[in-house]
Amino acid sequence: IGVCYGVIGNNLPSRSDVVQLYRSKGINGMRIYFADGQALSALRNSGISLILDIGNDQLANIAASTSNAASWVQNNVRPYYPAVNIKYIAAGNEVLGGATQSIVPAMRNLNAALSAAGLGAIKVSTSIRFDAVANSFPPSAGVFAQSYMTDVARLLASTGAPLLANVYPYFAYRDNPRDISLNYATFQPGTTVRDQNNGLTYTCLFDAMVDAVYAALEKAGAPGVKVVISESGWPSAGGFAASPDNARAYNQGLINHVGGGTPKKREALETYIFAMFNENQKTGDPTERSFGLFNPDKSPAYAIQF
Repeated sequence: IGVCYGVIGNNLPSRSDVVQLYRSKGINGMRIYFADGQALSALRNSGISLILDIGNDQLANIAASTSNAASWVQNNVRPYYPAVNIKYIAAGNEVLGGATQSIVPAMRNLNAALSAAGLGAIKVSTSIRFDAVANSFPPSAGVFAQSYMTDVARLLASTGAPLLANVYPYFAYRDNPRDISLNYATFQPGTTVRDQNNGLTYTCLFDAMVDAVYAALEKAGAPGVKVVISESGWPSAGGFAASPDNARAYNQGLINHVGGGTPKKREALETYIFAMFNENQKTGDPTERSFGLFNPDKSPAYAIQF
């Protein structure tokens, strides 16, 4: 279990204090959304493994040339690795529209740059929104909605990298509470859903969503690609079903659940909870500011055990 560390707030602790908070809670994975030099420096020799995003604003630049990718690696990876355990580099987060055409070239250029720098152990992927998968119910019907994802999947298969997927039962439940029960969305007992196509039985929405991603990878010709959950969480305020009790039920349920994998893949599922802090300068839906496990003063937003 890791936790995503976002910094869109004007009242958050220092980077070094944040790393200490991760260590004191036994959180051994982190995701950061851009090459934040202060955070990278604070992570040295911490033992925390890292998903490092290049930042969506860098995607086109890195896709444009191998030399751009090489200079990004020289500036943002080489000075820190291996003292900072950079595990994955994410070439974009929830990329939309025409920018999706930059994902595969950016991944290829980053792979070449890392290899040339002797850093080929770091795997390059991209982080997708769940709606990159169409026909997600039943899970076995999952298929990628757009053709660029087939190219992504096959590139990942060739490099042995996982697909990073942001999976939020909260939004699925919020948008369809008539058909989805709160218990099913928050890892509480009481609901079972059978997939008639593959005979598997689901007791939580999270598993059904993840297995839809696996089904899409199979249909794209990449059945061996693993999935890493690069974001999942539940807001504690700001909107429908957003409460501390529901957020605690979901996130504690997630922590307790992912070690056993999903009905389709019974192996531990590497998962990053979104997010470490409530971020008071996030825009958009009010819930966006209330996904944190912790308040900016480092107190827990609600009780959680890692």
